Amino acid sequence: MREFLGRALRRLTGTRQATIDTIEPGSIMVSPRKPIEPFDVAAITEVLDLATKIGAVLLDSGTGAIDTQTQIKFVAGVYGLEDVDVDVTYNTIVVSARRGATLPPITTMEQVYYRSMDFTRLAQVDRLVRRIRDSGITPSTAHRMVDEIITAPHPYPHWVATLAWGAMASGISVLLGGQYLVAALAFLSTVAIVLVNRNLNRIGTPVFFQQLVGGFIAVVPAALVFGAAERLGVQIAPSQVIAAGIVVLLSGLSLVGSVQDAITGAPITGVARFFELLLMTGGIIAGVGVAIRLLEAVGIFLPTITTTTSFEAVELPIRVAAGAFAACAYALASYAETRALGVAFLGGLIGTAVAASATFTSIGDVIANGMAAAFVGLVGGLLARRALTPPLVVAVAGITPLLPGLAVYRGLYGILSEQTLSGFTWIANALAIGCALAAGVTLGEFVARQLRRPQLPPRPDWSLRRRLLAQREAREGRAIRQNRRWPPPPRRF
Repeated sequence: MREFLGRALRRLTGTRQATIDTIEPGSIMVSPRKPIEPFDVAAITEVLDLATKIGAVLLDSGTGAIDTQTQIKFVAGVYGLEDVDVDVTYNTIVVSARRGATLPPITTMEQVYYRSMDFTRLAQVDRLVRRIRDSGITPSTAHRMVDEIITAPHPYPHWVATLAWGAMASGISVLLGGQYLVAALAFLSTVAIVLVNRNLNRIGTPVFFQQLVGGFIAVVPAALVFGAAERLGVQIAPSQVIAAGIVVLLSGLSLVGSVQDAITGAPITGVARFFELLLMTGGIIAGVGVAIRLLEAVGIFLPTITTTTSFEAVELPIRVAAGAFAACAYALASYAETRALGVAFLGGLIGTAVAASATFTSIGDVIANGMAAAFVGLVGGLLARRALTPPLVVAVAGITPLLPGLAVYRGLYGILSEQTLSGFTWIANALAIGCALAAGVTLGEFVARQLRRPQLPPRPDWSLRRRLLAQREAREGRAIRQNRRWPPPPRRF
């Protein structure tokens, strides 16, 4: 058994590293390139423009400001620009190359106008950075490749992503204790939310109002079915359906990136992202509140929510499986690659198992979710490196089932039901859980990065060096054989 566990651990912490691991300052040398002359303005501008494009895709996909800044510097350094200043803020990237004391610096800027969870695009840019490091492609070729990545359509049709969002909501509802009817209703309401918000996004509706509409739609179907439950002869807990819809709306927000920026040394960007997160969450709360008041006006009153949600130990496997299914569905809805789906499933399985097991103890929801997120960041980060998948994919997908959708709904219901103290307590609890999730996954990812820090000597790509060494040995072998045959033997007449 000890040998089996050791072999499994070695496979888990194998030799593969994420791209960000291999470019940590001082850990590995970039591939040697000829430095660009300071008077070659065109070449410098081409490299800076390439680096800012890559950084824009990373920032758009939710990568932290510090990691984005590191990879921008790395790409510029590979092509011979070492004296580069990079400033990454909320939606702007500024890169400046110094050319000495007598020449003015050359500066480029890129703006990120929107944020979209396209994990395939993130993985493709990650592989592009690896190719730049290992294969020595020219800046013009890299420009063409990054333009193709940016303009390429999503790898899956929209209807696949829409069904995946609905499947994610179904998994969340089962995780919260729902049955088949609750899962089906959560699926249908979430599909409606996605379709309506997609059309609103096409006409340029601000995201706040999209979240408001989403919160409204999350409440109405559950409330209508609850109001007709007696006539239909069914039983339903509308809070489970509403909470699942809230989790779906919260999952698209940059919770991990905002707290990660604040922790890792980018407080301005972290505060901006966190304020955006609070504003979008406020839109969800406003939509839910409007729906509850309108329903009460027509005589439909939602049931009182109990202060605790407990379940038996026998239900633990079902809920853990539901959480893992929801994480995998979220990765699919965010257009993750096929190889990333299994890793996202394992990340959700680990996080949900730790959080659900902690409910049988007295450590509290905040600490339990923080511990679960730390395990997701650590084990999921190692698994992501084995699958050559950006660790951000596993981190975000793994903690998605743990987002405090039910706590947000409880807080709002308490405020609207004149239980102000209880309502604000639950809102504060939801905020604390969100911060614990983001901080825990950041800590776990930091530990995973330290475990995967390269221990090799600072040299270029080993496969390329091995091939070059074999070619050199072959040439030397031919030269030795030729020398042995010199001078030539005398000819016989």
